[in-house]
Amino acid sequence: MTQRTLTITLSPDWRAVLRAAGARARQALAAGPGSGSGYQGEQLNFETPEAFFGRLTKGRWAMVRALQTQGAAGVRELARRLDRDVKRVHEDAAVLIELGLVERDVSGRYVCPYTDIHVDMHLTVPESVAA
Repeated sequence: MTQRTLTITLSPDWRAVLRAAGARARQALAAGPGSGSGYQGEQLNFETPEAFFGRLTKGRWAMVRALQTQGAAGVRELARRLDRDVKRVHEDAAVLIELGLVERDVSGRYVCPYTDIHVDMHLTVPESVAA
């Protein structure tokens, strides 16, 4: 079974992010099986730092980390692990499912499918300000 990896990026040009992902997929397909270019990980992009920090709050990161390190859990068990209200854990889990950071297993428990999550964030001075 392939260990899943996720790279989270910040790029206002989401079309360029999609094109780059498509190019990597085409390269992997062209290389064929056995070339070592198969699974290359998954990517989640946010257009702005505000979108990133607005969706991936401290409590949600704690939930992802707990699921990575302690394994799958139902909502009540996860709330107990995090010492948080069940309703809030349920709401945060719904956001993380929407983003693809958390999934449900066959028994309905929450699980983080990624063994490695990398955040790639570059903040640069816009050309109009640098000039």
